[in-house]
Amino acid sequence: MLRAIDHAPRFLMHFTLYAFAAVLLGALLAMQPLINAVLAGAVGSPAVATTISIFVAFLGALLLLAVMGVGTGLSRTTLAAVPWWAYLAGFIGTLFVGGAIVIAPVTGALVFFVCIVAGQLAGATLADHLGAFGLEVRPVSALRLAGLALVLVGAVMVQKG
Repeated sequence: MLRAIDHAPRFLMHFTLYAFAAVLLGALLAMQPLINAVLAGAVGSPAVATTISIFVAFLGALLLLAVMGVGTGLSRTTLAAVPWWAYLAGFIGTLFVGGAIVIAPVTGALVFFVCIVAGQLAGATLADHLGAFGLEVRPVSALRLAGLALVLVGAVMVQKG
């Protein structure tokens, strides 16, 4: 019988691979608004660049479906049962891409993403506190607020630096 410790190297290898992939995705994400800003300059419009970027993402999602398959659970009934607000995630993605095209060239990539992370942490804190979207309620604490304040101070320091 295998003990949990016997799986540790295998788990660590998987975890390390996933962590590396996440870091790589993060680095690519840092380039996205900059590349899209160049696209906006070439086509003369942030809105057109956003549309092109989202369309290319749609094509990538179709390719992913072709490679991985749709699965067995997708049907009109399944889609109709999804809460209406769950479809807003795509709109939020569009807002991010369009906003990043305009904001990142002005602030620079580092300040832009520090501010994005600060906003994500504030939003995540609120979602935890409210138990939004089925999360377990995790009340706001003084320690959590202090951590958020440190991130905001870091954002100011990065901008001043």
